[in-house]
Amino acid sequence: MALRSLVSRKTLGLGLKLQFRGLQTFSLPDLPYDYGALEPAISGEIMQLHHQKHHQTYITNYNKNIEQLHHAIEKGDSSAVVKLQSAIKFNGGGHVNHSIFWKNLTPVQEGGGEPPHGNLGWAIDEDFGSLDTLIKKMSTEGAALQGSGWVWLGLDKESKKLVVETTANQDPLVTKGPLVPLLGIDVWEHAYYLQYKNVRPDYLKNIWKVMNWKYAGEVYDKEHS
Repeated sequence: MALRSLVSRKTLGLGLKLQFRGLQTFSLPDLPYDYGALEPAISGEIMQLHHQKHHQTYITNYNKNIEQLHHAIEKGDSSAVVKLQSAIKFNGGGHVNHSIFWKNLTPVQEGGGEPPHGNLGWAIDEDFGSLDTLIKKMSTEGAALQGSGWVWLGLDKESKKLVVETTANQDPLVTKGPLVPLLGIDVWEHAYYLQYKNVRPDYLKNIWKVMNWKYAGEVYDKEHS
């Protein structure tokens, strides 16, 4: 993800103490494909709005939250610091989750929808029985999720097993434990409503046609060692 450090004393007035804590702002990452490249599974209009408007809004708000946090710490305002935590989690999580989501997708002509091979493919068979079983499980849990949120395929760093989890709103997968996200599917309405209306199961059926299993496999190999 694209980052730029908040290091300006003139802007934030915090000097080296908070620089050392690594507080950073985000900038919108470029997509590795054109907005229309995932059609017909996901329309170009949805991708453009999702990326330019929704993802950008999380980034804009997060950056404001971080500046507010700097000022609150500088003033010693503990109440303001505590109050900002939920907004930082929501907007920061929105950026983290969407940055993963874009990498989880790829056009059909570039391998989208091709089943996983190698270590990840074997792990899926071992932990879920088959890829079809995993897809059905994630689609079912994503469709059943009340309100807005995400459905994830993660790697449990302690057990070394694959798990399927859901998170509410923009909570990142790490809030569920020592889990590494391999695939995340956004089931907020803004991810599909213009194309699929309120039929979330149809969206969840078609998104697998552009799933980037190669990327998921690379993350699995890196994190499983």
